[in-house]
Amino acid sequence: MHFATSLLAVSTLLALACGSTTSRFQDNPPVNDGLDGGSSSGTIGGGKKDGGVGPNQTGCSEAAKLVYVVSDLNELFSFKPDTGTFAKIGELKCPSASTPNSMAVDRTGVAWVNFADGHLFKVSTADASCDATTYVPDQQGFHTYGMAFATNGAGSTDETLYVVGIEGMNAGKGLAKIDLTSMKLTTIGDFSGDLTGQGAELTGTGDGRLYGFFTTKPNAKLAQIDTSTGATTDESTLTGVSTGDAWAFSFWGGDFWYYTAASGQTTDVTQQKASGDNSISVVKSQIGFRIVGAGVSTCAPLTPPK
Repeated sequence: MHFATSLLAVSTLLALACGSTTSRFQDNPPVNDGLDGGSSSGTIGGGKKDGGVGPNQTGCSEAAKLVYVVSDLNELFSFKPDTGTFAKIGELKCPSASTPNSMAVDRTGVAWVNFADGHLFKVSTADASCDATTYVPDQQGFHTYGMAFATNGAGSTDETLYVVGIEGMNAGKGLAKIDLTSMKLTTIGDFSGDLTGQGAELTGTGDGRLYGFFTTKPNAKLAQIDTSTGATTDESTLTGVSTGDAWAFSFWGGDFWYYTAASGQTTDVTQQKASGDNSISVVKSQIGFRIVGAGVSTCAPLTPPK
């Protein structure tokens, strides 16, 4: 959920006020099944597309169980990991002269998109329409950040939006959370061991887990994050996975999905089979556009499709 070169232009961007606007969001947005733009299709695996129904999926629409990604050209896509299919939804027209930096999706199917100018917007995953929020950038030193929702426990459908600085002036601040009622950011704590002070992208689950895709070099790392302290556990090196200069991250169907692009290239999609042998492989190469943000709600399946 990040575009590295976007930070270079921050100082020249127009600072925009983020006032409230009339909401255009749907609690149960329809699934966009058409292919458009730079999308590419293919099959990663078979089985039921809904991934089964678990306790975390209470009250969830089918659309809320998908992964959503945003490109550096402001294009919003849905992604079905079990079929490897991207579907273009539309173009974001947020009131910003900047570009998307990262994205998270809540249980109602609303995408929360952090832009490189530090502002936070609400985007409909039904039609890509965009509303400003009253979030004030640079709270506690967080300008751009990785972000994800996780439920507040294994048996809960309540969720929290967590954020973490990615690199440069934003890294080293550890884990924080944003209250979406007050729009206030609160710091939680730094990561553990050699991940202390590192930047990361985030993904969360419907049973209360939070994970970080850490931008370490030469290989990125994965670790689970304690949502109450920021401490990291189960750290592992992702051999052969480099974040490049545009990257994002999601959990779906028991596995991790990494979206990475080297300079001048479009995105590769890499699957880590955490539900099986933990093997890592590129399942879609050079998809035709550059993903800079990915979001998956806590409605997403926790186990592979059957």
